[in-house]
Amino acid sequence: MELTLQTETGQHSAGVIAVADTVFAKPFNEALIHQAVVAYLAKVRAGTHAQKTRAQVRGGGTKPWRQKGTGRARAGTIRSPLWRTGGKIFAAVPSDYSQKLNKKMYQGALRSTLSELIRQQRLIVVEQFAVATPKTRQLVEKLKSFNLEQVLIVTDQIDHHLQLAARNLYKVQVAEVNNLNLIDLVGADKVLMTVSAVKQIEERWA
Repeated sequence: MELTLQTETGQHSAGVIAVADTVFAKPFNEALIHQAVVAYLAKVRAGTHAQKTRAQVRGGGTKPWRQKGTGRARAGTIRSPLWRTGGKIFAAVPSDYSQKLNKKMYQGALRSTLSELIRQQRLIVVEQFAVATPKTRQLVEKLKSFNLEQVLIVTDQIDHHLQLAARNLYKVQVAEVNNLNLIDLVGADKVLMTVSAVKQIEERWA
């Protein structure tokens, strides 16, 4: 299939680029994308929550008072879960929430998402995209020429000027192809991608 290139002004076509159907013309697989998104979000969960049981709380080795004759309820330790300084009955333990998702399934979800972006006309391809200086104002003006506000910019390599210019814009993300993930693609309103980035994606996932 062919993708239309846009000029840096965002007003006219700058030709077309041929891309592989195996990457950019896949059917939309909602179930697979949902599974991949859930697995990705589960994997990044810290899972470091932890609480102590009555056996782990410090102290409480002596019986607080004798069993009978005091008029109070019997108690064997001050670390009982019923006490304010006691342990937890069902204490939280560190957990691993990661789910198994093989490489082919994840790449299939990426291909399906890219193809759907093209069908919805949410993918914009340009020859190159860069800013001369790390100025946010310059980047905003350049995005206005494409009529873009919330956008994911994908390049083939790290552009420090572009990253510095975009870090104050919470609706603008800059990603390198090697660090591109499904969450960024799904959450982006529009995706602006350079030709070199498209070719690199095609080589990796074709």
